[in-house]
Amino acid sequence: MISCTSEEYRRAYGWQRDGGMAPYILAEEKDLVLLPDELSYTDGAQVACGFGTVYEGLEKIGISGNDAVLVVGLGPVGLAALMLSRALGATTLIGTDTVPERLELAKQLGLADHVVPAGPDTVARVQELTGGSGVERAVDCSGADQGRQTAIRATRKWGRIVFIGEGGTVTFNPSPDIIHDQKTIYGSWVTNIWRMEELVERLVRWGIHPEDLVTHRFPLERANDAYELMAGGKCGKVAVVFDEEVNA
Repeated sequence: MISCTSEEYRRAYGWQRDGGMAPYILAEEKDLVLLPDELSYTDGAQVACGFGTVYEGLEKIGISGNDAVLVVGLGPVGLAALMLSRALGATTLIGTDTVPERLELAKQLGLADHVVPAGPDTVARVQELTGGSGVERAVDCSGADQGRQTAIRATRKWGRIVFIGEGGTVTFNPSPDIIHDQKTIYGSWVTNIWRMEELVERLVRWGIHPEDLVTHRFPLERANDAYELMAGGKCGKVAVVFDEEVNA
């Protein structure tokens, strides 16, 4: 699986193993996750490197009804973070991004209580929305320096932050940003089979459908167009599907 650290034995599907963009793929039985009847194939396709990745990160920081949650970066992973945080009981959900289309999509889908355009006053705005204290939990899905700084500084004392967004760098001041307020930063990367099995059960229980985040569908022969659209950063989840699902 992808989280295996061995360069010799790691055999992630669509990476070290071919077949990520093909009609069929040969998989080992031990790697399969049973898809409940209540979930579609498009739901299931997001359980691994989308919703599963987010679920792993949220489990590390813990989300409950006591928490206001900030999600930085509202691409498909950030939208999933909002959706799952709500299901886990978060009382106030705030999303921020630099892209207006992503902010609008989060509003249209009803995933965030507040959306805040990213800018110099983002932290102040989040504090204003949380009674001056900041959020109990923050999730960075941006992978950007400024986004990560926002996640750290908009979190209140004793709060927890998880970095999920890949790449980039981050600069912060350890004493005022972390140490004095006793904040904790977690890193989280992908997930594992048993956590995926747990997640599909929870999705059914919560009545959540990852497919709701899909804004565009493409047939396999147009996979290049799908990647190009996704790279533009102005859409929700983009799905490559079989022909009969293109207009679903």
